Amino acid sequence: MKAASEYHGILIVDKPAGFTSHDVVAKLRGIFQTRRIGHGGTLDPIATGVLPVFIGGATRAADFAAAQDKSYRAGFTLGVATDTQDITGSIIQRAARRAGAEEIQTALRAFEGRQAQLPPMYSAVQVGGKRLYELARKGIEIERPEREIFLSALALTDFDEAAQTGTLALTCSKGTYVRTVIHDLGIRLGTFAAMHSLVRTRSGIFALEDAVSLAQIQQAADSGQLARLLRPTDSLFSAYPAVTLDSHGWERAQNGAFISPAHAENCPQECGALCRVYYDGVFRLLGRVDTLQKGGLALFVHKNFR
Repeated sequence: MKAASEYHGILIVDKPAGFTSHDVVAKLRGIFQTRRIGHGGTLDPIATGVLPVFIGGATRAADFAAAQDKSYRAGFTLGVATDTQDITGSIIQRAARRAGAEEIQTALRAFEGRQAQLPPMYSAVQVGGKRLYELARKGIEIERPEREIFLSALALTDFDEAAQTGTLALTCSKGTYVRTVIHDLGIRLGTFAAMHSLVRTRSGIFALEDAVSLAQIQQAADSGQLARLLRPTDSLFSAYPAVTLDSHGWERAQNGAFISPAHAENCPQECGALCRVYYDGVFRLLGRVDTLQKGGLALFVHKNFR
């Protein structure tokens, strides 16, 4: 196996049910023999699917992945409410009212776009220095601020009217609780609803078909092939233009100074533009174009990945 310091990159894990995101990171720390591992967006134990994991120098990119939109396939059951808003919790209410597919499709329109969402008590959101789930486990419910979320896509993909179970496909912004979307859908339908399954099908540019299982990762480790599973850090930023520095530009970047476009080939000419920055054929940093006090544009270090 390679030395831990030699592993740098992004591993797209297909998280199994029953594991927390932290469980996955802990297992990978053992496999890669390093503590420099983080993930790009928490998944609850009930959930499976895409969990980008960042290793070595790539850990500095984890926050960017967490902020990207994510897509899910979520199973739900109408007529039942639980204290966790999914089937892992205790049933607290039932309703006899039944709904049809057309009624659900109509109700879903209210959830499209920008909206405020009240985070569930069983969540890692902090209020007054306390995690909400810590209070919920003690039977305490408190007021908590709503959060702005954005659902860019939302559709009912199937519904069994007899069983009152169905599946939603949705794409949402950071901080969205899918189980709360389902809970709120139930209320809008005049009944209750709980999530019974969740698969993250995409996280940013990374899709489920890109993901590998923990068993596959262990097999790669046993055969000395771990490095082949890692994607380069700059793959996360493939949508940004690529800029190449000359030796003078790279020297200034190392000192944290701004870089003139004359020393940054293909530098965007738009204030606020982000770009992938390379020197000597190697990805070095994420750059940001900004305005100089004396006028004109220059390239600044936005995030260093050395």
